[in-house]
Amino acid sequence: RLAFRTLVRKYSCDLCYTPMIVAADFIRSIKARDSEFTTNQGDCPLIVQFAANDARILSDAARIVCPYANGIDINCGCPQRWALAEGYGACLINNPELVRDMVKQVRNQVENPRFSVSIKIRIHDDLTRTVDLCRKAEATGVSWITVHGRTVEERHQPVHYEAIKIIKENMSIPVIANGDIRSLKEAENVWHITGTDGVMVARGLLANPAIFAGYEETPLKCIWDWVDIALELGTPYMCFHQHLMYMMEKITSRQEKRIFNALSSTSAVLDYLTDHYGIDWTP
Repeated sequence: RLAFRTLVRKYSCDLCYTPMIVAADFIRSIKARDSEFTTNQGDCPLIVQFAANDARILSDAARIVCPYANGIDINCGCPQRWALAEGYGACLINNPELVRDMVKQVRNQVENPRFSVSIKIRIHDDLTRTVDLCRKAEATGVSWITVHGRTVEERHQPVHYEAIKIIKENMSIPVIANGDIRSLKEAENVWHITGTDGVMVARGLLANPAIFAGYEETPLKCIWDWVDIALELGTPYMCFHQHLMYMMEKITSRQEKRIFNALSSTSAVLDYLTDHYGIDWTP
């Protein structure tokens, strides 16, 4: 969300995405729009990622966000059961015609020619099907493709970086590599192995928002920055606390984790950080 995107931009992240937003809910409800999508002038470049399975609904959602973002991304990679049951996420890799129709409709409805339309996918067991999907998407006008190098069934198995390389070799548009990148060194290795145009990091950034700036673990300065940004933007406590739990995973003992994870107010968190890390949070 906005606060976390603001943080990672301070630490050399070039391009940020929103969380996956269900397009149908987004166009149906002002409440959903207000809770799912906030931005500001510094939040740029920004891609809004949608879960969708209907070309018209997706194009309507794209038109709503177009004045506030640089592009949309169609999530064709989420393996969660609820997403697959609704016809969203990774099941779309088996429906290249629907992906093509969604891309086409957004291209026809959004007047800004610089507005990007990208897709994020998982791979098939039979890689020729993935290459075929990507070629069809490219022919329809997709701006770039992000490839998570696992199949829908795979969760913690090694990422198939060689598969991403093969996809890249078959494309003229940019391809982004994704999956299990937890340091700048790993990002550079994946970039070299795959020959891609960039790397995307998700869970690794939650644990260490300063990855792209070359830090091996979350520096205290980054934690300090998170507190400042979150308080300034009015981040809800659950989100504020959850991000700190991710960030402090490697730098706290099991006993410290138990204490910190049980804290239930912003003031308690600030007191804990002051006591343990000697940082004065007084504005």
